[in-house]
Amino acid sequence: MEGGGKAPVSSEHGEASAKAAAAALEAARGGGTAASRGLGVLELILRFVAVVATVGSAIAMGTTNQTLPFFTQFLRFKAQYDDLPTLTFFVVVNSIVAAYLVLSIPLSIVHIIRSRAKYSRLVLVFFDAVMLALVTSAASAAAAIVYLAHKGNARANWFAICQQFDAFCERISGSLIGSFAAMRLVLLSATALARR
Repeated sequence: MEGGGKAPVSSEHGEASAKAAAAALEAARGGGTAASRGLGVLELILRFVAVVATVGSAIAMGTTNQTLPFFTQFLRFKAQYDDLPTLTFFVVVNSIVAAYLVLSIPLSIVHIIRSRAKYSRLVLVFFDAVMLALVTSAASAAAAIVYLAHKGNARANWFAICQQFDAFCERISGSLIGSFAAMRLVLLSATALARR
C-alpha cells in the first residue's frame, strides 16, 4: 500500500518538472526572440547608415572637379572625376550599392517582424556579400588612384597632381572614407543577419 502511495507522488514530481522545463524552454525562446529582434533592429540601423555613406561617397566623387588657370585666363587645366575611369567605376558601384541597400530595407523590416524567415535571410546575406565585394573592389581601385595622385610615381613619370589640385584631391580622399565606412557597415549588417 505504501508503494501505491509513492507512485502518484513521483508522477506529480514528474509532471511538475516537465512543466518547469516547458516554462524554461518557453522563456528561453522568448529571450531568443527579443535578442533576435534586437539584432534585427541593429541590422536595419546599419543599413540606413550604409545608405547615407554610399550616397555621400557617390555624390562627393561625382561632383568633384577643380579648374586651375595656366598663364592666361583662356588656357586652363581642369581635373574631373570622370577623367579617370576608375573614379567613374567608383561612382557607379557606390550608386548600385546604395540602391541595393534601399531596396533591402523593407526585407530587413520583415525580418524584424518575422524572426523565423530563413530563406529570405540567406538571400539577403548572399547579396550583401556580392555588394561588399563590389564596393571593396571599387574603393580599393579608387584608393590606388588617390595614392598616385598624392605621391605620383617617378619611375613611370607620373607626377603627383595633388600639389596643384589640392581641393580635388581632398574631395576624392573624403569620398573614399565614406565608401570604406560603408564597406564595414555592410559587413557588420551581414554578420548581424547571419547570427540571427
